[in-house]
Amino acid sequence: MLGPMARRFGWSRLIGGALLALLLAIRFVDPLAVQLTRLTIFDLYQTAKPRIAEQHPIVIVDIDEASLDKLGQWPWPRNVVAELVKKLSAKGAVAIAFDVLFPEPDRTSPQLIAKDIPNLSEAARAEIEAARNHDEILSDAIAASRVVVAQSAYAQRTVSTRTSSIAQAPIATIGADPKPFLLRYPDLVPNIEILEKAAKGRGMVTILPDPDGIVRKVPTVLIAKDKIVPSLTMELLRVATGQSTFLVKSNEAGVQNVVVAGAQIPTDGFGQFWVHFTDRDQRRYVSAKDVMDGTVPTERIANKLVLIGTSALGLFDLKATPLDPAMPGVEVHAQVLENILTQSGLLRPAYASGAELSLALAVGLLFIILAPIVGPTTIFLVGATLATVMIGTSWYLYTESKLLVDVAFPLVSSFIVFLAMLSFNYFRGEAERRQVRDAFGQYLSPALVEQLAEDPDKLVLGGETRNMTFLFSDVRGFTTISEQYREDPQSLTRLMNRFLTPLSNAIIERNGTIDKYMGDSIMAFWNAPIDHEKHALSACEAALDMLQHIDDINAARKSEADEAGQAFMPLDMGVGINTGECVVGNMGSDLRFDYTVLGDSVNLASRLEGQSRVYGVPVIIGSQTAQQVRSEFATIEIDAIRVKGKTEPEIIHTILGRRDVLSDPAYRELRGLMSDVLSAYRSQDWDGTLRAVEACCDRANGFGLVGLLDIYRDRVATFRDAPPPLDWDGVFTADAK
Repeated sequence: MLGPMARRFGWSRLIGGALLALLLAIRFVDPLAVQLTRLTIFDLYQTAKPRIAEQHPIVIVDIDEASLDKLGQWPWPRNVVAELVKKLSAKGAVAIAFDVLFPEPDRTSPQLIAKDIPNLSEAARAEIEAARNHDEILSDAIAASRVVVAQSAYAQRTVSTRTSSIAQAPIATIGADPKPFLLRYPDLVPNIEILEKAAKGRGMVTILPDPDGIVRKVPTVLIAKDKIVPSLTMELLRVATGQSTFLVKSNEAGVQNVVVAGAQIPTDGFGQFWVHFTDRDQRRYVSAKDVMDGTVPTERIANKLVLIGTSALGLFDLKATPLDPAMPGVEVHAQVLENILTQSGLLRPAYASGAELSLALAVGLLFIILAPIVGPTTIFLVGATLATVMIGTSWYLYTESKLLVDVAFPLVSSFIVFLAMLSFNYFRGEAERRQVRDAFGQYLSPALVEQLAEDPDKLVLGGETRNMTFLFSDVRGFTTISEQYREDPQSLTRLMNRFLTPLSNAIIERNGTIDKYMGDSIMAFWNAPIDHEKHALSACEAALDMLQHIDDINAARKSEADEAGQAFMPLDMGVGINTGECVVGNMGSDLRFDYTVLGDSVNLASRLEGQSRVYGVPVIIGSQTAQQVRSEFATIEIDAIRVKGKTEPEIIHTILGRRDVLSDPAYRELRGLMSDVLSAYRSQDWDGTLRAVEACCDRANGFGLVGLLDIYRDRVATFRDAPPPLDWDGVFTADAK
């Protein structure tokens, strides 16, 4: 049956049709690479033409660094927060929403403080306990105003007994049941009950970034604990407009919009609102300190929606957006509200994917029909015209209608089909030329026919792109050791063979490929030429095996040196491991080539090996490697570094052991303590860094990290004498390889 179909439609069209069907199936499944390509295009649109904020109906009361300096570290006593709410209400705020949670009672309340003071007289205890509880004070302030408190979705069912007994505002639905489409979470984190009861509303502050870590859309409603609950922004709008309910409209393709106070808020099929961002704008902010001081003009607060949140770096509420790698989460909520109130949000309706699939199908079929009957120049001109029209239309829809349409996949899929059709036609032509050669072979000498038929490009240089893991090892101080063998080079050769052989075996036994030897150094890689799924894991196993072999060799050499009465100088080795994309294949010249790897990830692995000496650890691994092996190896983050020759920073880790160490409580404690060191250091808290370093000392000594802690002591001393620049990002820039 396939033969008659091929004769009727042509083999090239059948192959092109099968390829197009495969590409459409890939788009239907929508793997991560396709998603990220689409999202990158949308980011380019926003970067090229961001939203212009002409109105500022939202004001952010910012718990900023200045507020923390004056009012103390967060969380503040809740009587202070209550005073903040009262002052905002007095200045005419329409409604107030917290982008912070209060899940535990205030520990600064007099009653709790009294319990913690030993040897307190009964009279004094009674006098303290008679004072008002801070949570009650905040509850009264919330009850006297239009306040929405935050809740947070939780990705796992918690064992905590904390729960909200306060019913959410009812959510009505029109059309299909929206629950199968909404983001779903098993649990949520509420505030303490007294605050939840006092609040006029409760909304979710959960923002789920896209797979690349960038926030482009936020949920308007989601499911937590099997109930549909509103986001903080939706709940703030409801409370501000005095409404008692929400309305969710859905169809078979997904959620269409959410209705609040008669306003239809468009969403994608999953109930998420696509945010049309502006750059970060300080005009949205007022400092909480200024509100408490009474220095904020009334018109900055009056008749506006107020969000209370934080931009302080130490409180870690920062989100990456298409326009800003570190936008405070509270401003994301503020921009959502601006989008809704000014009707400037982006549109990505549920039917968009179906429309894009149809476009890819139509363009692909056009190429399948035309390719066999027109020349490559004509089909190229047709393709270029279609590409221009599609890109222009997509840009027009974005700028004029705020509609996001993905043309990347239709363009790429049609180009792939075009190349396939062109390739098939080329091979068909080659077959015809081969027939001509066979025919002329009867009339020309075989030698001449071979000269005419010979392909001069038979040996093609190049390679393929793969995700691989790379290992570089180097024996430290080998030059010094080799000086002992100045008069006996044969013994030096035997020594090199003695340690290179077991080190090489460790790599081979873990399915690695040795690329080259560079004196006493080794370069190896995994996942080429043979596929190896757990290549990062195997590389780390090989590294630990290599270190064990070095220890065994040192023990044997020491015994031999003691017997001979000679001085013993141990071998010491550093290893750098990194995982990432590279090009692997036959590379070199037409005269000589090798099977090797090229790429930035390879260079980084080499740089990490060089840094192992600086940090005083035997193994340093890159962030991608650490992410892939953290369930099998006891890894610990040691720094963020910008190695020589690179502009992008890398989070680096070291390996302390295998699973036995991973389950060791001492390791878990050390990992937490080291996290404190890095957190304080990156926030430029030099005193806190030194305190954290001292707390690490006992545990670090057992894991060979004392030299690492000395590095941070030295850096703190340096920065105290010469503070880092204002834009310092906490990344150490290495001067040496």
